[in-house]
Amino acid sequence: MNLLKELIKIESSDRTAANKAVAYAAEYLRRNGIAGQLHDNEGFTSYTAVIGEGEKTLVLNGHLDVVSGSPSQFEPIETEGRITGRGSADMKGGCTAMIQAMIRLKDADLRCRVMLQLVPDEETGGMHGSAYLADQGYLGNFVICTEPTNLRISIQSKGIIIMDIDFEGVAAHGSRPWEGENAILKAMENFAVITRLPILNTGSALYRKSSVNLARISSGDIYNRVPDKCRIGLDIRFVPHLDPEEIVAAIEEAVEGSIRVKVVEAGVNVDPEDPYVKLLKKSLARVCPDEILEYAAQHGGSDTRFFAARGIPAIEFGPKGNFWHGDGEYVETPSVKQLEDILVDFALHFPEG
Repeated sequence: MNLLKELIKIESSDRTAANKAVAYAAEYLRRNGIAGQLHDNEGFTSYTAVIGEGEKTLVLNGHLDVVSGSPSQFEPIETEGRITGRGSADMKGGCTAMIQAMIRLKDADLRCRVMLQLVPDEETGGMHGSAYLADQGYLGNFVICTEPTNLRISIQSKGIIIMDIDFEGVAAHGSRPWEGENAILKAMENFAVITRLPILNTGSALYRKSSVNLARISSGDIYNRVPDKCRIGLDIRFVPHLDPEEIVAAIEEAVEGSIRVKVVEAGVNVDPEDPYVKLLKKSLARVCPDEILEYAAQHGGSDTRFFAARGIPAIEFGPKGNFWHGDGEYVETPSVKQLEDILVDFALHFPEG
């Protein structure tokens, strides 16, 4: 696990350091016989490498940027069965497995192309990395993003709606609030209405319902005045089979405010009967016969959405770990090696799908 520990040491929570992590991985691959390509997009560096030949392409995608952490979190600690450190699970563990799998596969009798993608900006939106690569035609027939999923095949992830809503009230002296209309209270009442909307409380086999996070609130300037304006910011993660336009329309009809939609991104909803999903399930069963073979779903988004938007089945499937984005983040080291073995097995069987 030396590669993983060296990657954790790179404090890749900003563009410069994330580019450094990508470059380090590229050099590691070069020393192990894989010639790849670095791609610059407005100062962000991504990497691609392709091995094998054939009509079909398997894409292995991962990000080497991380969320910020204290300096001690970039000093990997290896204990029996796990490595602790920022990015160990999310997702340098998964990237390590992909890199090692590529090295093992480079001299194998592949009947397909395997494309490795390493990107520097998933944690900040992915527009300069995976979105750019997809726009440039770096696509395939099936995509595995090795985000941490505890070795469960995640076939769904929620879509995203980010919006601001402005509410108007009536200003009055703070000692006589009944003479005004408090815009903050109006916003809170309307927020409660949004959370009760039937469309946002509709679930699926893998989700109980959509989530609505009150992420920002801006109002008031002094204590002794009833605030007459309030803006709230919502982060809505919706069950992927829902239509985001219908969600926005329902909110517009229900609230007494002015809505400005800032981001709409579809979710990921891969058919569990997709032949490549079923083929990956077989690889998982061969390598880890004791693992749970139930499908999973993610509440957060990932770079899989850029491929799913083009009709390409894209799933998350990665190692075991916990506390990513938090203190004490760790990855279980046996699962990193198991993931590597599964990816190798899957690539060798890939054209069967």
